[in-house]
Amino acid sequence: MENQLAKSTEERTFQYQDSLPSLPVPSLKESLKKYLESVKPFANEEEYRKTEEIVQKFQSGIGEKLHQKLLERAKGKRNWLEEWWLNVAYLDVRIPSQLNVNFAGPAAHFEHYWPPKEGTQLERGSIILWHNLNYWQLLRKEKVPVHKAGNTPLDMNQFRMLFSTCKVPGITRDSIMNYFRTESEGRSPNHIVVLCRGRAFVFDVIHEGCLVTPPELLRQLTYIHKKCHSEPDGPGIAALTSEERTRWAKAREYLIGLDAENLALLEKIQSSLLVYSMEDDSPHVTPEDYSEIIAAILTGDPTVRWGDKSYNLISFSNGVFGCNCDHAPFDAMVMVNISYYVDEKIFQNEGRWKGSEKVRDIPLPEELIFTVDEKVLNDISQAKAQYLREASDLQIAAYAFTSFGKKLTKNKMLHPDTFIQLALQLAYYRLHGRPGCCYETAMTRYFYHGRTETMRSCTVEAVRWCQSMQDPSVSPHERQQKMLQAFAKHNKMMKDCSAGKGFDRHLLGLLLIAKEEGLPVPELFTDPLFSKSGGGGNFVLSTSLVGYLRVQGVVVPMVHNGYGFFYHIRDDRFVVACSAWKSCPETDAEKLVQLTFCAFYDMIQLMNITHL
Repeated sequence: MENQLAKSTEERTFQYQDSLPSLPVPSLKESLKKYLESVKPFANEEEYRKTEEIVQKFQSGIGEKLHQKLLERAKGKRNWLEEWWLNVAYLDVRIPSQLNVNFAGPAAHFEHYWPPKEGTQLERGSIILWHNLNYWQLLRKEKVPVHKAGNTPLDMNQFRMLFSTCKVPGITRDSIMNYFRTESEGRSPNHIVVLCRGRAFVFDVIHEGCLVTPPELLRQLTYIHKKCHSEPDGPGIAALTSEERTRWAKAREYLIGLDAENLALLEKIQSSLLVYSMEDDSPHVTPEDYSEIIAAILTGDPTVRWGDKSYNLISFSNGVFGCNCDHAPFDAMVMVNISYYVDEKIFQNEGRWKGSEKVRDIPLPEELIFTVDEKVLNDISQAKAQYLREASDLQIAAYAFTSFGKKLTKNKMLHPDTFIQLALQLAYYRLHGRPGCCYETAMTRYFYHGRTETMRSCTVEAVRWCQSMQDPSVSPHERQQKMLQAFAKHNKMMKDCSAGKGFDRHLLGLLLIAKEEGLPVPELFTDPLFSKSGGGGNFVLSTSLVGYLRVQGVVVPMVHNGYGFFYHIRDDRFVVACSAWKSCPETDAEKLVQLTFCAFYDMIQLMNITHL
């Protein structure tokens, strides 16, 4: 009886999904007021006046009509944005997504029991894989704890997309295939795909009703590794996933037309729990310097990762690990969650497998052998060439700032996330001599299927503070006051965005309604200040807090003359990863990171801290 009672009161991962509130449509007046504030740092008086007129005209004219239509749409949907966002931000995008859209990051195990060491790839790989599979089973049983803000449950839908999920290319729009089911919903695929030296293998991870153990996984991985290292490389079909989307869609259609069996093999990869990638490289990494490992995970061998897969678990020859994920089905917090879970398990078990060494007689991995011809091989080599060309243009600077961290900033009553965002504003201002329009991810998971909202960190208050820091005539006290005003503004905006009161997604909704109705694009969206302030995906700083755990990641910049800037916060350090394009003469990721670290010191000094 007691047992049953415990079972019934235990929270299930997806149990609150039906009771989450719908995503609200903000007030048009409020959204436009916030939008006007956000363009101010990038306008002179005349430009601002002109934009003000455009906004007023929009508000009393077409904007109001579009807003009413958006409210109508929202009545029939629990999340009026969901489908639109997926299409506009991800599925309609035609540029290669593996490098431009995917996010990637290293596993933190190298910081404790698993420092880089040659000869450990397979054994460690079997352990890390096993912990990942345990997490998959927890999800299947709905035992992954519900995320909450205080007592309020947050949307957990994105966790359904972690395993057995894959994007499939289309000629004009991609689609997402999701094969995951919880135990109560029915059967779910239970095979993984291993990519090694241009070849693909598959094996089941459940044998006779039980999860295979690390010694059994080790046997499978060793078999694949030996085979690939003693025989010729495979064609590297996976490289096609790094291609421009329409080209990949056409190459895929051709591949299927060549032999119907190719479709069955593609579906095996699409439905697999995850793709396990074996790399031959040994990237350098230390707890202070992540640059080389992040570059290797983001831009590594395209023949051993399936760019469209929601989860590529990557293993390197020196026993270092990471992941590369398609961004369309979920945001980074899902990956942060499983990465932290796995890292904690490895830490608790001192990096070892402490169970039985017995290996059951399980079937060996089966190789997926595609039928290819000259055209397919040519498509693969073209895809590889364009990918490597673009990858070689990416600069990554990723370091730990270890003089202080969350503890000290909280001690000074400064929100640690805002602290980093303002330091970055100051660093950009010092490096480029002007304010940098900035996208910071805000989460909207209080709402049904909520994902993100844009939080624009470059505020009038932040710019005034940056200017005061560059003006020798301004006193430290005045600088401190301006900084605290910038903090207050940032914190309020972040609160608004999370509560569904941001304005960027609202404006996007109005633009998409106009397009759907066949109306001309309203002047608001063609005004130069719209894109100059970051609108339409033109932010020069694309930033995100990865969290407060030992997990780091990065994406490429949103625009050619911009930066990707991801960071995580710990009690004693801030870890920052910054990306920029080498072919842009004005950007420099190394300099921006160093200037951000300098800004940390300046800000703490402003709070009268002399005892560092």
